[in-house]
Amino acid sequence: MATTVRRALLTLPAAPLGPDNPLPALRAPDGVHELDERSRHGLPRDMARQIGHEPLRSLLPVRVRDGYGRERAEREFEAVVLDNGRLRVTVLPGLGGRIHSLVHLPTGRELLYRNPVFQPANFALNGAWFSGGIEWNIGATGHTTLSCAPLHAALVPAPDGGEMVRMWEWERLRDLPFQVDLWLPADSGFLYVGVRVRNPHERPAPVYWWSNTAVPEDPGTRVLAPAEEAWHFGYERTLRRIPVPRWEDADRTYPLGSAHPADFFYEVQDEARPWIASLDADGHGLVQASTRLLRGRKLFVWGAGGGGRRWQEWLTEPGTGGYAEIQAGLARTQLEHVRLEAGAEFSWLEAYGPLSADPSAVHGADWAAARGAASAALDAALPSAALEAAYGAWRGRADAEPGERLAEGSGWGALEVLCGGFKLPGTPFPESTLGEAQRPWLELWRTGLFPAPRKVVPPGEALVAPHWRDMLETAPADPLTEYHLGVAQWHAGDIAQAVRSWERGLALAPSRWPLLRALAVADELAGDRERAADRYAEAFDDLAGESRGGERWEAAESALGREAMTALLAAGRLAAARSVWDRLRLLAARLLAAEGHVGAARRVFEDGFELPDLREGEETLSEIWSALTDAPLPAAYDFRMRPPGQALS
Repeated sequence: MATTVRRALLTLPAAPLGPDNPLPALRAPDGVHELDERSRHGLPRDMARQIGHEPLRSLLPVRVRDGYGRERAEREFEAVVLDNGRLRVTVLPGLGGRIHSLVHLPTGRELLYRNPVFQPANFALNGAWFSGGIEWNIGATGHTTLSCAPLHAALVPAPDGGEMVRMWEWERLRDLPFQVDLWLPADSGFLYVGVRVRNPHERPAPVYWWSNTAVPEDPGTRVLAPAEEAWHFGYERTLRRIPVPRWEDADRTYPLGSAHPADFFYEVQDEARPWIASLDADGHGLVQASTRLLRGRKLFVWGAGGGGRRWQEWLTEPGTGGYAEIQAGLARTQLEHVRLEAGAEFSWLEAYGPLSADPSAVHGADWAAARGAASAALDAALPSAALEAAYGAWRGRADAEPGERLAEGSGWGALEVLCGGFKLPGTPFPESTLGEAQRPWLELWRTGLFPAPRKVVPPGEALVAPHWRDMLETAPADPLTEYHLGVAQWHAGDIAQAVRSWERGLALAPSRWPLLRALAVADELAGDRERAADRYAEAFDDLAGESRGGERWEAAESALGREAMTALLAAGRLAAARSVWDRLRLLAARLLAAEGHVGAARRVFEDGFELPDLREGEETLSEIWSALTDAPLPAAYDFRMRPPGQALS
């Protein structure tokens, strides 16, 4: 049958994403994926070079997404469904382009681990991430900052005359545009995924890409790849070369054969066809193959230990089954970044589909026979020459202009294309996508002035690329410009100059807390806990006095409050930390009330708290109380200075 592409709504129990953290991410990434220096000795030369090639120094300009919760309610997600009678593919453009489901229609088998809920957790480089399906990781070592962000999506003519779905965005950590084309040929047993990463700049760029596929973790499931060795990386941050399949008296190709979470990066030989498969006890499952540029293959396991099992429950619901991940990337390991020359691009084609092989061979003791059986089954189902031919056909459509729009991503690509004058056929970033977040930067580019906001609001998003830093350096030095310039200088590693910019801005700033917070982070980095505590306390007091309520202000209060409490406790300032804590409890009560959790909000008041910095005339306490109940306001919270019900003049 001909392939159909249609819009759909996917309903899932979903936790709220909440607002982004408005404070710029000045601290370095947590380093979970960093390699212990002692493990670098004896690595292959190309691996060692790429591990040291421009590792991520900062999350800027991306914001941290830490406003999510765990209380789930039914929610509809916009989806796109491709169907050719053999495979049905469900895609979520609004969540990083994640493939949520891949069903083999003749058997009714779901080939992926399909998470029955949407539950963000702190796994992406910038926080919110969720498990399940197939995700596209670009940027730097870890899960992409686009995990829970929308991509642009549209229909594009497919090589076979049908339609394919194109998704694209501007990846902001490395300032690179990319596209993912989903092509399901008529009557094909494989979904083709064409990927292109372009470098439109006049300088080389580091590139990271891993396609991560969650597969069911049934006890009899085995993962196979064309390798006899692998690089093991665990949370002790060491990298060691081990044999495949058995290591330390256990067969590590079975996901439950490991006790603890770990990565196994397979040493796929240059002459071998790159593929990886997950097959169950009966020899059925999923295979992923690609053209040769995507050389890396990996198995990630949660392991059979208590910690891994608890994480699996945390990411979904107890009793819904676990998963492992089979992955494919540009390098041997995820610790590496690959150099992409100025004006150049990387492109490749991936294929995902069902695979069946003789279970006695797949699960036999002879590893060469096991992987040979899977490899032969793949060659029969999808010969390498057929995949290469499909890649050539797709490349002929990679520049095709999108037609009907299915989803809209961010306006950051439009800003960069407009200011850089880039030509990116096939992935348009129209000016119509520019929004409020891009407006001040667009004005800076057009006029040389960074505009003051029309009303008192937390500072907008920062940009830190060299061309934006240059514009900020030549703009008039008002406090907001100095704030953004300091953030860009900080990102570039010029700490002293960043501090000078923030101190200059602070002298005349009507809104002091963003600059004070930035200087407090610098104090922490310099080891001055006392001054950091002073500045954090002053910053939080200033924010509390300036806050106008609403989601953006509440997100700022929550984020700055957490940082301030940590700094104050580290400096032994218990009374000041208590003051911040009580203010955060009031914020929590306001949020609970807004969400309709009246009982929980009242308990905050009943448990008791004080606000030492309560302003004259402030009626926040009485306003929140009256939203919760008709009962009289407790005397401890009655700071009203006008008769009840009388409007302010």
